[in-house]
Amino acid sequence: MDKEKYVIGLDYGTDSVRALVVNVFTGEEAGTGVWEYSRWKKGRYCDPARNMFRQHPLDYIEGLERSVSQALSGLPREVRDNIAGITADTTGSTPVAVDEAGIPLALKPGFEENPNAMFILWKDHTAVKEAEEINHLARSWGGPDYTRYEGGIYSSEWFWAKILHILREDSEVGEGAWSWIEHCDWIPALLTGVGQVPGVKRSRCAAGHKAMWHPDWGGLPAEEFLQKLDPLLGGLRERLYTDTYTSDLPAGIMTDEWAERLGLPRGVTVGVGAFDAHLGAVGGEIRPYFMSKVMGTSTCDMVTVPADEFGDRLVPGICGQVDGSIIPGMIGLEAGQSAFGDVYAWFRDLLMWPLENLPAGTGGLQEGDLQKLKETVAANLIDRLAEAAEKVDPEESGLIAVDWLNGRRTPDASQVLKGAVGGLSLGSDAPAVFRALVEATAYGARAIIERFVSEGVRIDGVVALGGVAKKSPFVMQIVTDVLDMPVSVVQSNETCALGSAMAASVAAGMHGSFEEAQEVMGSGFEKEYTPRAGFAEIYSKLYRKYLDFARKIEKLHH
Repeated sequence: MDKEKYVIGLDYGTDSVRALVVNVFTGEEAGTGVWEYSRWKKGRYCDPARNMFRQHPLDYIEGLERSVSQALSGLPREVRDNIAGITADTTGSTPVAVDEAGIPLALKPGFEENPNAMFILWKDHTAVKEAEEINHLARSWGGPDYTRYEGGIYSSEWFWAKILHILREDSEVGEGAWSWIEHCDWIPALLTGVGQVPGVKRSRCAAGHKAMWHPDWGGLPAEEFLQKLDPLLGGLRERLYTDTYTSDLPAGIMTDEWAERLGLPRGVTVGVGAFDAHLGAVGGEIRPYFMSKVMGTSTCDMVTVPADEFGDRLVPGICGQVDGSIIPGMIGLEAGQSAFGDVYAWFRDLLMWPLENLPAGTGGLQEGDLQKLKETVAANLIDRLAEAAEKVDPEESGLIAVDWLNGRRTPDASQVLKGAVGGLSLGSDAPAVFRALVEATAYGARAIIERFVSEGVRIDGVVALGGVAKKSPFVMQIVTDVLDMPVSVVQSNETCALGSAMAASVAAGMHGSFEEAQEVMGSGFEKEYTPRAGFAEIYSKLYRKYLDFARKIEKLHH
């Protein structure tokens, strides 16, 4: 049975969790399962108008059981019996308040329906004020600038800002919270039965990119800094962590209870968790100086550089640089856009408003037929827009857009910024506006690459994964033309889960390194987009217009 060893990669996304069963020696994807979070699907515990997005831990637990069960269903007994490891990636920063035993408060009496006691999803922007305070204090308090390895700007999407916001807003949660745990740390702790917070192995990826952890100052920011930020943070540092772990390491062995619940053998190794985009880069076979773009509702852009070549360089305006956050032994660099596919979804929903608000009986359509019509139009609208937008001449439309509909993640994080469309006329139609929005997201991607290059980090090529990369040739071709470099699309439909499976294989001792796991388990690439003749020059001119327009929009919001 030497050739019949398997691992499971878990990928906790924004809307659902995916489980992937992979043969560690052949890379064959033996089984997959997907479970959409039931509470999230109903919009519970969220207030989009306030940019508040929370997820109940029960969604994560149910998703774990359902997705793994689905992935294993129909597989022969010898597959189940030879599963050696499991690793989870999650969105981030997505922390939760926990008691001393590491139990999220939302799982305890009195907190079950309190959104502040739930996981604060990555896209939650309720902590803008707190992020601004962190940035101001980091530059003025007289000690180390704790944001220096975070790109120099702390974001409202990250660990400390979110914690401080909840502590200020909800004293009951503040009193009930012994500590705080990232989603990617909680899943391994749950599966291995860690009963005390100090026993939780914390992800280097999450700590370094989102919590200002760095060896230069002995781990997390100093107690004095946190107390100056707000006395509510007093004493929390010692209830968090000092050590962090890369995802090639085991977090522990799965408990017998969880093995039984998931239908797995005893003795399964549980790997240290990480964020989805970072393990997605592993699954996409990232190489040094190549950018791995996870292209979905937002984008996360990953670059790795050998530590001995990177030196003491600092790249301002990105989402951090962390030794070992992607590939152990390399500096992992993270950037991204707060909205990408979400920009297209917003425009679709805007156009859908009249149809969504038609009362039953309109045009003789009964409720069932009207609902079917709405669903059909919504499902096909973006594809139809893309077909028509393909025919729009980018130089003729006169439209230019800025992609900050959900703020700006990088370069230079600012969650207060807004999107815009300029150059509108009475002749501007929906396909032309849609094309301008797609071009704007591509310009945002180019701004990120230009920041890396300007700071001495070359980008030799781009690897794309995620829903947009797989489903939208129109978007991908425009991105390729704007970047003026080839873009390869990963073959696997579940690249983040595949990266988690690769990590599980190393943590379980099936492979000696991430590079070895990538060589054996990688899915390869299904397509390469190349820049079209003439478009690079056109888009270089339009990109300069985008930068000028963006500067003007930024001035309006500051």
